[in-house]
Amino acid sequence: MKTKCVIIDDELNNIENLGILLRNYCPDTEVLATATNVDDGKYIIRNYKPDLVFLDIQMPGKNGFDLLRELDEFDFEVIFVTAYNEFAIHAMKFSAVDYLLKPVNISELQSAVTRANKRLDLKLQNNKLENLINLLQKQQNKSEHRIGLTTLKETRFVKTNEITRCESSNNYSTFYLNNGEQLLVSKPIYEYEQLLNGYGFIRCHQSHIINRIFVKSWVKELGGYILMHDGKEIPISRNKKELLKDFLQV
Repeated sequence: MKTKCVIIDDELNNIENLGILLRNYCPDTEVLATATNVDDGKYIIRNYKPDLVFLDIQMPGKNGFDLLRELDEFDFEVIFVTAYNEFAIHAMKFSAVDYLLKPVNISELQSAVTRANKRLDLKLQNNKLENLINLLQKQQNKSEHRIGLTTLKETRFVKTNEITRCESSNNYSTFYLNNGEQLLVSKPIYEYEQLLNGYGFIRCHQSHIINRIFVKSWVKELGGYILMHDGKEIPISRNKKELLKDFLQV
């Protein structure tokens, strides 16, 4: 059975190009309808009940995020297709939502469709979109922001102030939560360094990101290290010491 899709983009040539790519490189998909604005987009989503929505963000008047805010539920997957927008991309990465940059890369399109189909097989409400909309609505209230951490079993949405630290191992990152839980994520630590910037986190070592609120002390012996509230000793890189002093105000 083919994956039922709709495309919502204000530029017809983008709709046509994406449709051609899907027919040629994602033959298990079928485009049922298209729309060039938010109101028509809501109509085709409600009437065609697609499995997968390709959604542009920047459109005249209401944008793609506005469309999602006006829907009652998310029983479909979304792949955002957008020109570069720093804030939008940060929000989507923070919620572990798939997106494609224009012009669309074929292999990235195929990978995104494959991931969407795997999630569709689980037949679950799309919590990633719910988290994204919540993040956009509470931009200034960072204590309520939840970051999407994708493990082998699930995508967990965790408040940033529940994360004590993050430790890398090759291309994997382990998140330590204040309840003692650990989450192993298959992404390198540098991606989270960028996402958690502005939330009270700092990368104090090549392999470690720490949350300021869980720092107990800066121990100066043995070359210096950070002692966390859970007793974990975190090393400090030489080139991070001055930055860390300013960050911790010591």
